[in-house]
Amino acid sequence: MDILKVKTPRGLELAGAIFGDKTADTVLIMVTGICSNVFQNELLYKTGQLLSENGVTVIVAHPHDAFSCFAYTDFSIGKQRHSGVFKDEFEMVYEDVETYVKYAKEELGFKNVILAGHSLGSNKIINYLGNTPDSYVDYFIISSPVDIMHWWTVMPDIDKCFTLAKKWVEQGRGDEILPFLFGGFSPMTANTVLRFYNADNLKNCPVLSKEGETSSLYNIKPNGSFIIGSKDSVTGESPKSFMETLNSWTRDPVHNQVIEIEGASHIFYGKHDVYAQTVLDCINEHFKKLLV
Repeated sequence: MDILKVKTPRGLELAGAIFGDKTADTVLIMVTGICSNVFQNELLYKTGQLLSENGVTVIVAHPHDAFSCFAYTDFSIGKQRHSGVFKDEFEMVYEDVETYVKYAKEELGFKNVILAGHSLGSNKIINYLGNTPDSYVDYFIISSPVDIMHWWTVMPDIDKCFTLAKKWVEQGRGDEILPFLFGGFSPMTANTVLRFYNADNLKNCPVLSKEGETSSLYNIKPNGSFIIGSKDSVTGESPKSFMETLNSWTRDPVHNQVIEIEGASHIFYGKHDVYAQTVLDCINEHFKKLLV
């Protein structure tokens, strides 16, 4: 694994990670979710490792400052934990994703580009795929996306979090990290909390809440795969049905596939190897069909 750096049009340098050969034909760009980077999310590392061993280069695409890694004390368990994200600019999601895609296609010259995401990273790639005029992406892999407006109803102490974040921003303390974890799992600055709440561009999976838009899914040009764990607690009582509904909103659902990984949670804990193999199988199956 090597570190790569790409610069967005607004001048922000994004730090990602690359597994494999830059001269290979095919690259998978994996956009990370909240509180996630390659150093503390084994799913990302395992996927990069397996695919690169099988001829597919992987770029772990950290948006904004997700490359950062810092320690904090989680008082709920009395232990030190690590996080990869505590601030983000959700309104700049399209630009961040586009920067990695154009870098892979125009700078590195990959022939085949696969765009993938996990958790909120999936919402981010839906936003890009549904709005880009370019046709750089040949295949997509959407994993464990989030119905954001539903998420607000199931995360602990969310009202308290938003109230304090608004107060701090009004006091000029927007860049300070709140004294408790956002949603019970992630340290986050007050500015980022409010940006998350107002991120209408990521409300593109409104299966449960019915609040958001579905046009981005419909406007996706390439075909792809939807991957979900059978125990994903973020997607309601039937994770597979959640994903099947998302697929039904695409332009060509019959040529996409929905895959459920038995026993896997939202973060595929304990199933990272299975997830990585599933992604590799999807890629091999897609390109095999193209050769027939």
